[in-house]
Order: sequence, then structure tokens, then C-alpha cells
Amino acid sequence: MACVVTTASPSLCRKEGIAQSLYYTWSKEFMEAGKRRLAGDIARAATSDEVKDLRREAGALKECVADLTLENRLLKKSLIADGDEQE
Repeated sequence: MACVVTTASPSLCRKEGIAQSLYYTWSKEFMEAGKRRLAGDIARAATSDEVKDLRREAGALKECVADLTLENRLLKKSLIADGDEQE
């Protein structure tokens, strides 16, 4: 397995349009996250897009539960009403 060492040269940062300090900040955060993963810590903060998607999904699931609950109650009422008519 080869070990790849990367360094941000000023020309690379200029080419990509980012400041060297920003590159080093990202690199440090990435390396720290990698160390935590290797140590078994897999928890991370969710991104705002992930939070929006989860909230949207939770809303859809709540609506589905409400629909099924209503349908269940209606079916139970119809079964009770059918039982009363048969007696």
C-alpha cells in the first residue's frame, strides 16, 4: 500500500481559486475526521440538506401513519356496524 503525501502548492490553490489557508483548514478537518473514524467514532453532524431531507421524509411518514390510522378506524367501525346488523 502506497502512502500518498499531498501538499498544497500556491499554484494549485490559485488554479482551484482557493486560499492556501482555507486548503490547510479543510485538510486538517479531513485528517481529524479520518482519525476519529479509524478510532471507531462514526458519528458526525448532519448537513443542512440532510436535515431538510430527513424532515421532509418524517413529514411524509407522519402523513402516511395518519392516513393508515384513519383507514384502520373506519374499518373497525364498519366491522362493528356489520356485526350489529347480523345479530
